[in-house]
Amino acid sequence: MVKRRDEHIIEAIGRSRIVIRDGRVVEVGEPQISDCPLAKRFALPIPAITKDAIKANIEHRIGAFGMCTPDREVCDTREFVGFGASELLSFGLFSGLIDAAVLACDGAGTVIATTPEMVQGIGGRMSGLVKTSPYKTVIDRIEQGGGLVLDREHARIDQLAGVALAGAEGYRNIAVTVASPGIAESIRRIHPDTFIFAVHVTGLSCGEAEVLVSVSDLVTSCASRSIREIAGAGALLQAGITIPIFAMTQKGKLLILEKIRQSDEQILIKTTRLPDLGDNQPCPLV
Repeated sequence: MVKRRDEHIIEAIGRSRIVIRDGRVVEVGEPQISDCPLAKRFALPIPAITKDAIKANIEHRIGAFGMCTPDREVCDTREFVGFGASELLSFGLFSGLIDAAVLACDGAGTVIATTPEMVQGIGGRMSGLVKTSPYKTVIDRIEQGGGLVLDREHARIDQLAGVALAGAEGYRNIAVTVASPGIAESIRRIHPDTFIFAVHVTGLSCGEAEVLVSVSDLVTSCASRSIREIAGAGALLQAGITIPIFAMTQKGKLLILEKIRQSDEQILIKTTRLPDLGDNQPCPLV
């Protein structure tokens, strides 16, 4: 019998396609961008985005918290960025504005997280998961922490099915992270009250960005020119300047404002035309 090789495919750090097998980085694709201010603040900083730097960063994540291995940690309380997707959704659970978050987790696939620590532990250090393989230890860790796994056998990534499962389990204020405009559109149509957070948007066409923005409550901008232009023009609120988050609905705006209200951090608030972007942006925007 041939032993199945575990394989994980992620798109990260300039939307480079990265393949990890059996705990080793075996493939790193060409990144779409060369410079990112956020990447310079990673635990293992990336001053310039190259294939070698990407490989080293992913290897650091594997060693630091077991990404794409059976040792994957799934809970954390540290905030990595003030208005990141995981930070905002973690706060949503903490504050009671949401009661379940549908995420994608390496080693488990689509997951329903119900605690702030699990949302931050899964989402704070993972982006752009395309494909993953199941690990029983990771799945058990999630379930023991109060989470649910959509597909224990295959670790399928299916955000629409994850929202449906969360609803069937009795959750009503459900949030979901979505990268695909088509999936986001389907979730909004079938489960209209879902809080949709659009993520991993680098490289979207203008048409794709228009669809995603039209059905999302919050949209992160990553290194996307189309999102900055389309979401920025119609947003009710922008959080951050370098990698801005755009609130497209009152629900999205409320989540950000409530996080600000409960924070002890110093905050600047001003009225202006959006988007309000500084010079320190990812390069190039794509």
